[in-house]
Amino acid sequence: MIDLSLITGVILAGGQARRMGGMDKGLVELCGEPMCKIVLNLLTPQVGEVLVNANRNHNRYRAFGATVVADDITGYQGPLAGLVSAMKAAETPWVITVPCDGPFLNTDYVARMSEQVVTGIEIVVARDSKRMQPTYMLAHTKLIDDLGSFLAAGERKIDRWFTQHRFATCDFSDSSGCFININSEQERLQAEIEVMKNERA
Repeated sequence: MIDLSLITGVILAGGQARRMGGMDKGLVELCGEPMCKIVLNLLTPQVGEVLVNANRNHNRYRAFGATVVADDITGYQGPLAGLVSAMKAAETPWVITVPCDGPFLNTDYVARMSEQVVTGIEIVVARDSKRMQPTYMLAHTKLIDDLGSFLAAGERKIDRWFTQHRFATCDFSDSSGCFININSEQERLQAEIEVMKNERA
C-alpha cells in the first residue's frame, strides 16, 4: 500500500461533454452543487493534493479551492491528455484519476486502489462486476514520457495505453454504484432522485 500523502488526486474535467450539449460538465449541478465540487470534497481527504484538469472556466474551478491544470495538447484530446498534464504538474510520485461527473465516489477509493500496488505494478485500474473503469486509474508519474510518446503517436484509447504496462485491477463489485457517471440531463435528474431516496432512508 502507498502512503496516501504520496498520491495526487486528479479530477478530469477537460472534456467537451457533447452528450450534455457541450456544457462544462464539472460545473453542472447535482442537487444544487457543481459535480466537480462534490467530487473534490470526496477526494481531497483521501490524497496529498488535488488537481483539476480543465480546459475552460478556470476561475470557476479555482473558486472551489483547487489547482487547475489545462491540457498541453489542444483540441480536447481525451482523458489521457489530462492525465499527462497532471503528471507534469504533480509533486507526488503517484496520481489517481476521477472523472468530474462521478459524484458517488467511495470514501475509501484511494486506499483500496493503493492496496493493489505491489512490486513492479505501475498502474491500477478500477473495475466493477461487469467491466474495467479506466477513467478511475492510479498511475506512477515515471510513466510520463511513455504516455507523452503514446499521445504524440496519435493514440488516445486509455486501455491501449495501460495494457502496455504492468497493471493491476481493483475490484469494486461490492459498490459499483460509485462509478455512476452523469452523461445526460436525464441521467442527472435520475441521480438526483436516487440522492433524495438515500437521504430519506
